[in-house]
Amino acid sequence: MASTPEKDTIYIDVDEDISGIIDKLRGSDKNIVALVLPKRATVLQSIVNMKLLKRSSDEMKKKVVLITSEASLLPLAGAVELYVAKTLQSAPTVPDPPKTPSEVMETVEPEEGAEDEPLDKSAPVGKLAGLPDEDETIEVDDEAEDAAEDGKTGKKPKNKKLKVPNFDSFRKKLFLAIGGFILLFVLWLLANKILPTAKLTITTNSSNVNTNLSFTADAGAKAVDESQNILPAIQKTFTKTDSEKVTASGQKDEGTKSTGTMTLTNCINDGQPHTVPAGTAFSSNGLSFVSNKAVTLDPALYSGSTCKSATFGLSKNVGVTATQAGSQYNLSARSYTSSISGIQASGSAMTGGTSKIVKIVAQADIDGAKQKILDRNNDPAKTQLNQQMKSDQLFGIADTFNIGTPSVASTPNVGDEASDVTVNVTINYTMLGVKTDDLKKIVENDIKKHIDTSKQTILNNGIANAQTSVTSKTSDTNVKVSFQTSAEAGAQLDVNAIKKAVAGKKRGDTQTIIEARPGIKEVKIDYSPFWVGATPSRTSRITVIFLQPNGQPSKQ
Repeated sequence: MASTPEKDTIYIDVDEDISGIIDKLRGSDKNIVALVLPKRATVLQSIVNMKLLKRSSDEMKKKVVLITSEASLLPLAGAVELYVAKTLQSAPTVPDPPKTPSEVMETVEPEEGAEDEPLDKSAPVGKLAGLPDEDETIEVDDEAEDAAEDGKTGKKPKNKKLKVPNFDSFRKKLFLAIGGFILLFVLWLLANKILPTAKLTITTNSSNVNTNLSFTADAGAKAVDESQNILPAIQKTFTKTDSEKVTASGQKDEGTKSTGTMTLTNCINDGQPHTVPAGTAFSSNGLSFVSNKAVTLDPALYSGSTCKSATFGLSKNVGVTATQAGSQYNLSARSYTSSISGIQASGSAMTGGTSKIVKIVAQADIDGAKQKILDRNNDPAKTQLNQQMKSDQLFGIADTFNIGTPSVASTPNVGDEASDVTVNVTINYTMLGVKTDDLKKIVENDIKKHIDTSKQTILNNGIANAQTSVTSKTSDTNVKVSFQTSAEAGAQLDVNAIKKAVAGKKRGDTQTIIEARPGIKEVKIDYSPFWVGATPSRTSRITVIFLQPNGQPSKQ
C-alpha cells in the first residue's frame, strides 16, 4: 500500500516577496505544502513570480496548493498549473488558464525524471496539509464575503474577468514605433544631407603645367647659378630647453639579508659523489637563498626506487644567505627546491632579514622624461623653423629637418635616493632653406619650357604646394633636392571660392554664378540622386572638376 504523502502548512505575510516564499518552501521537509495567502496579496499577481514558484516547487519535487480566493490570482495559477483552494477544508483544483491565447504565458514544465506525488482532489487541503479535522477554516478573500452579501440583497454578483496586459505586444509596438521614427530620420538625413552631391565640370581657358626638376642647396654658394640650378642655402637653428618632473620608480632595499643552514642530500642515482658549488640557489615560495660555500656529497644510496641517502646519514649542512634583503626572507624550517636536479634540500629557520625600502632614481625615469620632452617638442620645433623660413622669405626643405643630440641633466642623479626627479633637456633643431625668389627663378624657367608664352602667363608657379625630397647629401649644408609641383598658366581659379559661392543655390543660380567668373568657358552641372534639384549646402558634397580647353583634366 502506498505511503501517505507528508503535509505542511505555511502562512505568507502580506509584505512577503517571492524569494521569501521560495525560501519558506525550501525550508519545509514535507512533500505537500499549503501556502495560505493573505487578502490582497500582491506578490503572486505577477505571472513571472507565479512561474518562479511553480519552477521552484517542481525542482524541490513538492506539491504546492495556494489557499486563496483572490479572483485575479486564479487565471495566473491556472496558466502555470498550480493547485488552488479557497480554504484549508476545500478540495484543491487547478483553475482555468486565461482564455486569450496571447495572454497565456509559457508554463513551467517540471524537470524530466521528477516523480510527482498524486493529489487526492476530493480531499480537503487541510487534510492534505496534515491538519486535524477540527482545525479552523481560514478565509483568505473578502470577495467571497461580498458575493455572499450580494446574494442576500438579491443583487447579481459581478462577473469580474482577469485581464492581463500583453506587455510583449506593447513592447513590440513600442520598439517598432521607435524603429520607424529612427528609419524615417535616417531616410531624411540620407535624402537631404548625406546622399545629395553635385559635380561641377568647368571648362577653363587655363592649363596646368607639371614641373619636375632638381636643384642643389649649398650654404657655400654665393649667388644663383641658373644653368646648374645651384641655390645659396641658409641653415636655420631653433634651440629648445624644456624640463619634465617625474616620480622616481626605482627601489632599493637597504635592510639586511636573512641567513640560515641548508641540509643537502645527494639523490642523483649514478653512483658518483657530487659537489654543490657555492652560489647554488635554493627556493621556496619565490624566495631564494644561495649557498655560502661548496660542499661535496657522497654517492646516493637507493633501495629500489627510494633514495636512502638521508637515512644513512649522508646529508651535509651548508650555510646559506638570502639573495635580497628583507624581512620576508625570515622563513620557518621547510623543504626547498634546489637549482641542481637530484639534490634534495631542507632548511633551518632563516633569520636576521630586515627591510628598509627606499625610492631611488632609475635610468628609466630619465629616459622616459627625455622622451616625453622630445615627443611634445619635435613637431612644434619643425613648425617654428618653417615660420622662421617664411618670415625671412625662405623656402624650407622639410627633409633637412634635423634633431640634434639632446643635452640631458637630472636632479638628483641616477641611483640617488629621491621621491621624484626633474629632467632638463636642451635640443638644437636645424633646417636648411633657400630664398623663395631664388627658387622662383629656376622654377619659372622650367614652366616656360612647357607653355606658349605668347598666349599664356604663369598664374601660379606652384611653389607653395611643392613636394620636395633630398636625393643626395654631401653635408648638412649641401644637399641635392628633387622638386615637384603643378603650376598654372592662364586664368586663375579658386576651387574653395567657387564652392562657397554656389553652396545651397538652385541649378540656374549656380550656373550663372560660375559662368560670370573670368576664365570660364563652359560649365556642366550634375546632381545626384535624381530628386536633387539644388547644389548641396555642404561644400564637402560638391566636386569641382576643371578641364583644359583640350578637354584634359586640370590639376588643382
